Amino acid sequence: MKPSPLPPAAPIPVILDTDIGTDIDDTWALAFLLRCPELDVKLITTASGDTFERARLVARLLEVAGRTDIPIGIGVPLENSPLYQREWVQDYALADYPGQIRPDGLQALADLLRQSPTPVAVIGIGPLPNLAALLLQAPDVAANARLVGMFGSLRQGYSGSPEAAAEYNVRLYPHACRAVFAAPWEITMAPLDTCGTVQLTGAKYQAVRASPDPLVRAVLENYACWTKHNQNPLYGGFDPTQESSILFDLVPIYLAFSEALVEIERLPIVVSDDGYTRIASGGPVLRCATRWKDLEAFEDLVIARLTERPPV
Repeated sequence: MKPSPLPPAAPIPVILDTDIGTDIDDTWALAFLLRCPELDVKLITTASGDTFERARLVARLLEVAGRTDIPIGIGVPLENSPLYQREWVQDYALADYPGQIRPDGLQALADLLRQSPTPVAVIGIGPLPNLAALLLQAPDVAANARLVGMFGSLRQGYSGSPEAAAEYNVRLYPHACRAVFAAPWEITMAPLDTCGTVQLTGAKYQAVRASPDPLVRAVLENYACWTKHNQNPLYGGFDPTQESSILFDLVPIYLAFSEALVEIERLPIVVSDDGYTRIASGGPVLRCATRWKDLEAFEDLVIARLTERPPV
C-alpha cells in the first residue's frame, strides 16, 4: 500500500509593512506577495512619509488584485518622502476601498499579533519607525512573531559595489532599526548583498510585459508613472520597455516562506548612527541572506508567480 500523501502545509500568516510609493520595488513586491500561496496576508501597514497616501496606493492595488479582504493599517506619518506614483491614484479615494481601513496601524499590528493562533511573519520592506514604535508600546508581541526584512548592506553596496553602503531603510531611522534588531524575535535580514542584484531583463522582463493579467498591468502602469516622475539618481535611469528597476523588496517576500536559493549566515550586526550595518561583536545575531545559490532560479520563480505560468 502506498503511503498517504502528506497534507499541504498551512499558509504562513504574514503582515507587510511597506513604504510603497517611493521606490517602485515595493509595488512589485506586493504583487509577488499576493501571488505566493505559501503566504496568507493578514494586514498591510504603511510606513514613514505620508502614510495616508501610501495607503491609497495599497488600496487601489488590492482592488485590482481582487484582495479587498486584506485590511490596511495607516502607520505613523513622518518625513516628507517623495511619492512618485501619486498620479496613479489621483482620482482614488481611500474611503471607496471596500475593505477595512485601520487608522491606527500600530494598534492593528498589536491586535493581530496578540490574537493570531500561530506565529506571524512580519515582512518589513521600508524604514522601521512603525515596528520600533510597536515594540515600545507592546513589547509582548515579539513573542508571536518573526521579522523578515530588506535591511542593510554587509559586504556589498548599491549597484554591486564592493564597498558596503548606508542602506536607505536603515539610514533613514538608524535608531529605530537598532531598537527593532534588539527585540527578542528571530530576524532574517536580506541586505544589498542579495537584494541589490535582482533585476528582470531580456526575455524574462518581456514575459512580464506581455502578461494581460490586471495586477501585472497595474504594476507596469505604476512603473511607467514612477520613471516619469522620479528624478532621484539613486533609483532612476531605468527603461520600463526593456528592464525592471532593481527589485530589492522581492527577496524578503521569498525568505518568508523559503531559503532554498540563498545562503544564510548567522552574524552579529551593529547599526551605526550614520546608518551602516556592520558585522561586529556585541551586536544581536541575525540570520543574514548574504549570497545567492541560484539567482536565476529565483528570477524564474518571480516570473512564474507574476504571470501565473509554470517555470520552464
